[in-house]
Amino acid sequence: MQVENRTQSAISREWLARLKEHPLARVGPGLITGVADDDPGGIATYSQAGAQFGLGMLWTMPLAFPLMAAVQSMCANLGRVTGKGLAANIKSVFPPIVLYGVVALLLAANTLNIAADVAAMGEAAELVTGVDRHLMTTSFVLATLLLQVFVPYHRYVFFLKWLTLSLLAYAAVLFTVHVPWRQVALRTVWPHFTPGASSAAVVLGVFGTTISPYLFFWQASEEVEDMQAKHGSAPLVTDPHAASTELRRIRWDTWSGMFYSDITAWFIILATGVTLHVAGVTDINTAAQAASALRPLAGDFAYLLFAVGIFAVGLIGVPVLAGSGAYALSEAMGWKEGLERPVADARGFYGIIAASVLVALALQYSPISPMRALFWSAVINGMVAVPLMVVVIVLVSKPAVMGPFTASRPVRALGWTATAVMGGAALSMLIPH
Repeated sequence: MQVENRTQSAISREWLARLKEHPLARVGPGLITGVADDDPGGIATYSQAGAQFGLGMLWTMPLAFPLMAAVQSMCANLGRVTGKGLAANIKSVFPPIVLYGVVALLLAANTLNIAADVAAMGEAAELVTGVDRHLMTTSFVLATLLLQVFVPYHRYVFFLKWLTLSLLAYAAVLFTVHVPWRQVALRTVWPHFTPGASSAAVVLGVFGTTISPYLFFWQASEEVEDMQAKHGSAPLVTDPHAASTELRRIRWDTWSGMFYSDITAWFIILATGVTLHVAGVTDINTAAQAASALRPLAGDFAYLLFAVGIFAVGLIGVPVLAGSGAYALSEAMGWKEGLERPVADARGFYGIIAASVLVALALQYSPISPMRALFWSAVINGMVAVPLMVVVIVLVSKPAVMGPFTASRPVRALGWTATAVMGGAALSMLIPH
């Protein structure tokens, strides 16, 4: 019996070692950031876009990809070049009112987003398992909190990277339904919708969940974490010898991670556009409704894929949301921060994470529809992101901050374009028609 146990243990260690050698296990923060971008909030927003406008919103994804990748690469470069997170860099350049205003808005939006995310995860899990959604939601909150507080990030991020494969579920849904590919190709490159406040709100929601403030803070801070985890690494402004390799790695990691996120969002809009919209289901109010509406239209397989996808990506999105707020406030207050630090060494940092998810757990018992809260939190994020992107572009353009590694003109041009697109959508939504 002991020999058998030792053999099984050796096999398990060998299996785990092989997984750790897999290319997926070696990618950087860009992949996690990209998948966190398609959290339950993103799924809700893309589902609403597809249900309400059919194929008419597919064009937003090809437009969003270079914009989101450029903004995230600026944030990643900022972290790796300076060795400081986004909030710490804002603190060193801008007046305190800018720093604390941005951080306060981030924490408020993140808490609302976490509340809606875990509620949507609970609903999706109830669909699959039949267990009460509130019990499942509480379990998810406690599990993610315990992981973030008591397990070093480098250990559980390995498993988070494998969870990113769950996004493939939304591509698989398309194999269960009829897709008019010629029409899809046309609408992917040519918009077709009636301009107005409702369409502007959806466009802003789509861009708001795609280019989200919490992702800016997260990616910059994770580049700092990765740098500190590598023995002998230093900020590129003080040690430029590794600049060529590191900046190339960030470019590949960020653009590939954002492409994975973007194509998945396109799949979700398409899947709901050719099913829910065609069937006349144009308003999505709950996670259960979004998945269940697919059942009679696309079958049990599509229904289960959609529900499991909501649950799985939420396990990635919630830690990113809570962690980004903790990084931001800790950097603003000058506290020790980092998911690699023990609790006793970063009490304020972990306290913010705990407060965020526990307040979110309380909020999810409110009468607000989780899917609607998710959608409108994306709209709010879209509006908050506009001034924050201006701040990011100013930071990466300053030689005093970035040394010789300031952002290139094409990247800055994409950043300003993203700011203009989201700002225009925000104005269009607010101005009466």
